[in-house]
Amino acid sequence: MSGSKKPKKLWRRLIGVLFSIVSLAVLAYVSISLITERTIEMSWLTNLFTPRTQVEAVDEFSFYVGRDRVFADLGGSFASAGTLGIKVLDYSGHESLSDSFRMTRPAIVSANGRAVAFDIGGTAVRVFNNNQILSSFEVSGAIVSASINQNGWFTVSTQEGGGLRGVTTVFNSQGAGVFRVNLGGGYILSSVLSADNRSLAVLNLTETGSRITLYHGLNQVEPNNEFVLPGELIIDMRFLPNGDLLAISTNMLIIIDVNGVSSAKFEFFASRLGGYIFEDGFTILHLLDYGVGHTGRLLRLDEGGDIIAEYPTEREIASMSFGGGFLAVLRGDGVMFYDSNFEEFPSDGDRASLSGVSRVLAFGNGKALATGEHAAIVFRLDF
Repeated sequence: MSGSKKPKKLWRRLIGVLFSIVSLAVLAYVSISLITERTIEMSWLTNLFTPRTQVEAVDEFSFYVGRDRVFADLGGSFASAGTLGIKVLDYSGHESLSDSFRMTRPAIVSANGRAVAFDIGGTAVRVFNNNQILSSFEVSGAIVSASINQNGWFTVSTQEGGGLRGVTTVFNSQGAGVFRVNLGGGYILSSVLSADNRSLAVLNLTETGSRITLYHGLNQVEPNNEFVLPGELIIDMRFLPNGDLLAISTNMLIIIDVNGVSSAKFEFFASRLGGYIFEDGFTILHLLDYGVGHTGRLLRLDEGGDIIAEYPTEREIASMSFGGGFLAVLRGDGVMFYDSNFEEFPSDGDRASLSGVSRVLAFGNGKALATGEHAAIVFRLDF
């Protein structure tokens, strides 16, 4: 019994000593302030007992790549493409790569430290990492879209010749073309490649709706399977780890298996799609109520289509991005930050002092970027 009481007495004694030291420091500070007629500033003390700010703006810088800038995460740095070319910068604004070339409608996609910049309606393509141009070429038709997977393999979809002849070319990580698909009917919208580089999905818009053509093995011109969704516009798709395809239309999320058989995962006919984010294991939807301004909700859905988190919205959401376990949302009153369950991170109040912020990008290392036409603000999140 005596042995167990000693640690308790020692602990109480240490707490008493610590309290006495803090009290003496406070009294001394107040006394000196009164004698010297200085303003009493107690923020240093209140910071000891209040939660630390988890979001703060840490840097702001300017750079120029022309108009219509778009951005992509390269892991430890970010890429920007504009009408005058591309740049790669770190989070302090230090440039590591620059390439000047003309684009009319710049676009960019990235995965695992690599990016593809391309000119929609034009012919220019650049593939690069944070400090090197890996591939640079021109295509023969007007570029519609491009995609890249985690292995650095990428696709470029173009509209070539007269009529509605769409072409998708698959390139390996060295930039060599390894597979080419010619589609004779329907307007080509996009294409995606599976993580194992063996399956290709090509999305077309037809007179009756949307069509996804599936190629497995990348060794034959004829498709293995086809999925048609009448009367619906599919706007995006991605391969899941199990080989199925996740697609989103203006009214629903859809799962399509390797045989082209689909099942509706989540329908939202009563709402208007304001935005979406595909992530590993879940999807985030921004759904707006019809005819009620910007009122709506953010939803996080698991792979089975069940709602696992929901957050009501009343302000306009101009941009949102997920990365590193947090969601960055650009609203009319600044940039907000939430965890995956839509719990807000405390902020230092300077959510986005940059005038004309148009987009926010969340990175996987606790950083986020709010961008305007010629400048950017970097935010740091402390978890």
